[in-house]
Amino acid sequence: MPALLTRRLIAALAAGCLLLTGCGSLEGTGDKGYVSGNGQITELKPGDRTKPITLSGEDLDGKDLALEDFRGKVVVVNVWGAWCVECRKEAPDIVEVANGVDPDDVVFLGLNNRDPSRENANGFVRTFKLPYRSIFDPSAKTLLAFHGTLTPYSTPSTVIIDRSGRVAASVLGVMPSKGTLETLIDEVVAEDG
Repeated sequence: MPALLTRRLIAALAAGCLLLTGCGSLEGTGDKGYVSGNGQITELKPGDRTKPITLSGEDLDGKDLALEDFRGKVVVVNVWGAWCVECRKEAPDIVEVANGVDPDDVVFLGLNNRDPSRENANGFVRTFKLPYRSIFDPSAKTLLAFHGTLTPYSTPSTVIIDRSGRVAASVLGVMPSKGTLETLIDEVVAEDG
């Protein structure tokens, strides 16, 4: 009888460890429908960057918008959704940096994904006074352009695109700070003088 009790106790402990390990590795997905990142920053040296990103769609007003329109400038692509609590947390810092950049060197572009309507997205734009246009993508298909950098569930995230249209840096999850974003942008701007 003690051997049977010992085996059951070991099995229960093992199951508990597996449960705890599994919960820890999911980083708070819960029932949110997306995977919240931890602010992980990835920077790529110019020689390690892949081909230019091709990305286009309609903005929140139904007008055409394409990443290619900004070639020659550093582009900060911010992935957001009005439904995303973490997006609301980072929005004031993103907006402050967007308002402070030199528009001759840097532009911001939003990727609004998985919002059910343009009205929801425009409410977020008004609330946080976003000073840049966003591609409206309720299906999150535009994130496929960032294959290898982002997943269809990478909201919020921010990607810095170099003047040639290639991914230079990314932050998965909430931007750690306004200073972090400014530094990433400055580093990419400085590459071309």
